[in-house]
Amino acid sequence: MTAYATVEDLATLWRPLTEAETARAAAVLEVVSASLRTAARQAGRDLDSMIAADPDLAEVARSVAVDVTARTLMTSTDQEPMTQMSQSAGGYSASGTFLVPGGGLFIKRSELARLGLRRQRYGVIEFYGTD
Repeated sequence: MTAYATVEDLATLWRPLTEAETARAAAVLEVVSASLRTAARQAGRDLDSMIAADPDLAEVARSVAVDVTARTLMTSTDQEPMTQMSQSAGGYSASGTFLVPGGGLFIKRSELARLGLRRQRYGVIEFYGTD
């Protein structure tokens, strides 16, 4: 299976990459694409056939793959990245919020919604029999 975006797409849509990031990005793009396909299967859809039927969705998939990959590349690999940190001196207190608890890549619900994989469904449960 092919990735929805290339390393060149990542450099164009996000920013130029270092040599180390370029090597890592190729592998991450494959994992992100596989994760998107798996999320689509869990939603009862085939993302590849959806993309084949709609060229605009291919561009959206490329954008989502770049976004998820960029977020993963920004995550530090030598220490836990913190998004918020607070310290105090009198009581020796320190606290922080980690970017990705446990590490790894994650796909936001909004990104799945952009691909049409998170639509609200509604239905009616008939409590009483029909006459």
